[in-house]
Amino acid sequence: MPNPAPCVLYIDDDLGLARLVQKAMERRGYAFEHAGTGEEGLERVRAGGIDVVALDHYLPTGTGLDVLEQMNHLSDRPAVVYVTGTVETAVAVSALKAGAADYVLKTVDADFLELLGTAIAQAVDLLELNRAKAAAEQDMREARERAEMLLGEVNHRVANSLAMVASLVGLQANAMNEGEAKNALAETQARIQAIAGVHRHLYSTDDVRSVQISDYLSSLAAELETTMQASGNAARIRLTVDNVSIPTEKAASVGVIVTELVTNAIKYAYPDQAQGEVRILFARLADDVVDLSVEDDGIGWNGTGTPKGTGLGSRIVKAMAHSLGATVNYTSPGGGTRVQLQFPIG
Repeated sequence: MPNPAPCVLYIDDDLGLARLVQKAMERRGYAFEHAGTGEEGLERVRAGGIDVVALDHYLPTGTGLDVLEQMNHLSDRPAVVYVTGTVETAVAVSALKAGAADYVLKTVDADFLELLGTAIAQAVDLLELNRAKAAAEQDMREARERAEMLLGEVNHRVANSLAMVASLVGLQANAMNEGEAKNALAETQARIQAIAGVHRHLYSTDDVRSVQISDYLSSLAAELETTMQASGNAARIRLTVDNVSIPTEKAASVGVIVTELVTNAIKYAYPDQAQGEVRILFARLADDVVDLSVEDDGIGWNGTGTPKGTGLGSRIVKAMAHSLGATVNYTSPGGGTRVQLQFPIG
């Protein structure tokens, strides 16, 4: 079907001029309607279907500026060409500031109709551009919402798949006798669970591009503590975490780093499963830089010499830190160990 002709509403109490404007608009192919008062014009605009309003300044009650102000509250407001018989430029300026697309000086000669027709044609073009832009933006919003919904479903499935893999690794570890292989499988399970936690967090939030690190680390710490206590370790995990949002890809690296550092602290800082505390600190510094630290009060290690165990955890921490653009620093201030790294959020 062809598009309907644009509809012009002329608001003016001058019936004679209104008839002349009607003939001029219909010759240009526009549909035409007339309202004699501002109230009548507003009621017709609210009913919908009006593309352009030619609005006279002087009306039986109030002025066209009053009508413009009320039209600004409409969601799909038509374009407005302001018609004024006064030569005061302040009136035209006020109309343009109030949202009119153009203005035309009302006169009794034929030039007025020609100028009004040209202004209305330009207003129609502008209106069509604005409506096309609004439609394109709506399409983009809907496409983004669909993409986010699909991505949420992907994260849900990835989290479930990783949880299944972690469970299988755990079953394999439980089937083995005590030893390095059993411990290695348990550590691998913890790493998988750290990454799965990111995906669980993503499908439970509206923003899949970033992760609230306080929520994620709280959940991760609870899982690590439960796992360690189940193995007979009495160490406790404490968190001091600022509410910072970081990109998703960085959250996964942070999760693996925290898992490795906390696991190492619980295993090596407190020998013979002695009771102790491991603290996770995550703070936002100036210039969008964050500080991540894991510290304990155990036997202490400054990062030099041969690491205990296989050293795989330390290599994983360094690799993840490199992906964040950070350097790992070990200190042993007054006993215990403090591992610190800083990296930009963006």
